[in-house]
Amino acid sequence: QVQLVESGGGLVQAGGSLRLSCAASGRTFSSYPMGWFRQAPGKEREFVAAIRFSGSITRYADSVKGRFTISRDNAKNTVYLQMNSLKPEDTAVYYCAVDSRRINVVGVTTSDYDYWGQGTQVTVSS
Repeated sequence: QVQLVESGGGLVQAGGSLRLSCAASGRTFSSYPMGWFRQAPGKEREFVAAIRFSGSITRYADSVKGRFTISRDNAKNTVYLQMNSLKPEDTAVYYCAVDSRRINVVGVTTSDYDYWGQGTQVTVSS
């Protein structure tokens, strides 16, 4: 059974930091792009960041550039999202995802990804 399990979410004050982790099991995804998306209440799921298997290509939403950093440890089949300078607007459920169909395309839409975690809540207080 393929699973993506996010961890590291929680409650943090504005300006604080969190590091999210997403560990994959049941299948090795080290060759495939992985990404992070988030969904706030009443809003559509939106792209946050994505990374190619080698880490040589990364993409970020404009809203998080300079604050968030995506990375991965292929040996651990895990992707991370380091979130700094958090804002209340960052409050959302964060989901990790894998594009298991392609290798070198780093997508920025939900349809680009076919495996999803269940999400982890990130709440940033004012």
